[in-house]
Amino acid sequence: MSQEGAFVKNRQYIKFCMYGFLKNLRFFDAFFILFLVEKGISFTQIGLYYAVREIVTNLLEVPSGILADSFGRKRALAGSFILYISSFILFFLFQNFWFFLIAFILFGAAEAFRSGTHQGMIMDYLKLNNMEAHSANYYGHTRSWSQKGSALSALIAGFIVLYGGSYQSVFLYSIVPYVLNFILILSYPAVLNRSREPSIKGKRARMGSALRMLRNLLKQPRVLNIIYSSASHSAYLRSVKDYIQLAMLNVVMLIPVLVHLEQEQKIGLFIGIMYFLIYLATSTASKYSSFLARKSRRNVVFITMLTGFLAGAISGLAFLIEFWSISLLAFAGIYVMENIRKPLLTGAIADQVPKDIFTSVISAQTLLRTIMTIIFALLFGWLADHFGVGISLLSMSTLLLTGGLLIPSRMKAQ
Repeated sequence: MSQEGAFVKNRQYIKFCMYGFLKNLRFFDAFFILFLVEKGISFTQIGLYYAVREIVTNLLEVPSGILADSFGRKRALAGSFILYISSFILFFLFQNFWFFLIAFILFGAAEAFRSGTHQGMIMDYLKLNNMEAHSANYYGHTRSWSQKGSALSALIAGFIVLYGGSYQSVFLYSIVPYVLNFILILSYPAVLNRSREPSIKGKRARMGSALRMLRNLLKQPRVLNIIYSSASHSAYLRSVKDYIQLAMLNVVMLIPVLVHLEQEQKIGLFIGIMYFLIYLATSTASKYSSFLARKSRRNVVFITMLTGFLAGAISGLAFLIEFWSISLLAFAGIYVMENIRKPLLTGAIADQVPKDIFTSVISAQTLLRTIMTIIFALLFGWLADHFGVGISLLSMSTLLLTGGLLIPSRMKAQ
């Protein structure tokens, strides 16, 4: 074992990093909007898909977090990967609105059982090994591997489309890393599962206790402030992130090389490369977020939230006037801001809540995020269909930026 940054890099650290790396090998991500548009799905319908996915996540989020705390996190995570794989199969096999809707429902259920569960395992592990003081730094390092996975995923996806000539095939290839992650989760030590297999009555009592603790905890203004700050920016990125592919598409059309390739092959290759570069940047941002927070006397969480919304407004304006490269670079800035914020906010929550219900609190945060994402996704899709993607992105970003500036001062002081 070696030590760096005040925490130990051991076998479990490697497993945590590998989990995030494999989880983000979603080869379809780089072409998701293009895939749906190619199948004749409108922006309003895409917004509806995203909203349904978030509604399913919303309905299952808190129960899934409590079930993970009560019955075993390893089981919750393993189940989520089975749901993910099922959705990939539907996207690959079918091509109509209703089967896609079922796939989004399965994906939303998988998100509910996954979100917060692995973070809870990491925080539990740190506290068991007396390393909780370094939670933001540790989580930032493991999250950076998630972003490296996203970077490699985009690059591989580009070559899959280049040689396969189809966006649809990437769903089939996405099954492989998720099967590997399913196996990896089962290899985690039993102490991180925290399942004691109590009687049915005992399980219900533990669930009731967790709900009461969660309700009391969320009455604390400081915890609510942290949860809101995280949820608003994450919901914004979650609802608009795939639309970056439209800016990428227009940039690719301006690149005067590889003209002998079929259009879809050229688009696939260059979009893969663009995403690869973006995720390398977000990996670096995640890894050094805690360093930035230590060196700055300003409120990094609040500033990065506003910067993310401002980047979105600039991207929307540039898209509107067809400055595609500027739109793409500004959009990438939203990703970078999110990955600076995420480790800091996770560490802040870990400092404020008991470890027994950490997963449940993360689930409550994600519940708020999903509600916001439902609203943002539906609004963005409708505006994009009626007024264009540029107007939609500019309007939403400006509204959120204005709202962020009007946040009460007590909300800013995280």
